[in-house]
Amino acid sequence: MTFDNIKLEKGLYSSAKGFTASLEEIDPSENYTGTSLEGLDAYQRQLKRFDIKVSGSGSDSVSKFFQTSDSAALFPEYASRAVQQGMEEADLLNKIIATTTNIDSLDYRVIESIPGRENKELADVAEGAYIPETRIKTKEKLTRLYKRGRMLVASYEAVKFQKLDLFTVTLKQIGAYIARSQFKDAVEALTSDDIKTLDSTETELKYSHLIDVWNALEPYNMTSIIANSEFTAQLLQISEFKDSNAGQNFHGSGKMITPLGAEVIRYSGFDLNGVLALDKSAALEKVQAGNVATEYDKLIDRQLERAAITATAGFSKIFSDASVIQKITV
Repeated sequence: MTFDNIKLEKGLYSSAKGFTASLEEIDPSENYTGTSLEGLDAYQRQLKRFDIKVSGSGSDSVSKFFQTSDSAALFPEYASRAVQQGMEEADLLNKIIATTTNIDSLDYRVIESIPGRENKELADVAEGAYIPETRIKTKEKLTRLYKRGRMLVASYEAVKFQKLDLFTVTLKQIGAYIARSQFKDAVEALTSDDIKTLDSTETELKYSHLIDVWNALEPYNMTSIIANSEFTAQLLQISEFKDSNAGQNFHGSGKMITPLGAEVIRYSGFDLNGVLALDKSAALEKVQAGNVATEYDKLIDRQLERAAITATAGFSKIFSDASVIQKITV
């Protein structure tokens, strides 16, 4: 069976693997090695089959998807990919998460290890002597997953003549909203419960505070600092922050790197007075139940009115002492 005679149907979306993975099982990409279609996945080959252009100056209108029942089945995947692209473009999570775990249920318990300082050091073990243990266990509490998304509210008649590249912009904004919501969930997971907190009687953030949190994170590395706009501005005013390397990077790229090598993430939703520092390689796990989900039945049947586009994910600490808050008196 070749890509241009495959019967497309709603059932391809019902699999936990997702539409493209299900389609790949029917039409493997490896079969196209050395052909003009090499480099395209199974979904992209279907776009080519129906001559649907989703981007660029020559992009088609939304109605091109609905010329046949087979091509209509491609529309939810187009919507999901556009939303996913918006999530990736607005993504800050990759700066603070150590790993992403995909699950096929809504119940998940993360593993944890809480070693003391003496357990973090590799002791010299004499022959026949006791070897120090690192104990790993599952947390008592389930990792809470949140469904984040938006309702797509538009009649088919209103959008059928809209160019797909313009419609993509709208869908990418839904993705950006989901990304911001997930980042909020991640920060809340980091700052909950047993996070180490340093208190200061100072009323303004100083370079010495960065040194304090850098020390407090040992033996972890301080890779990321989260601060709201007020404390980000204070960071920019620290004289050590203006050294040649940090300053040139900020002026050239807009990316803020502290003299200690940590990247600063400006997040207006961070409502604590101070900064949150962490080691992204050890602090947080993202748990997600699948990728972007669309109400494919409605979208295929042109029922765009109130069709939900969502992503379900939660966050859990891995090593509780791999993140530290420095509070400032206000």
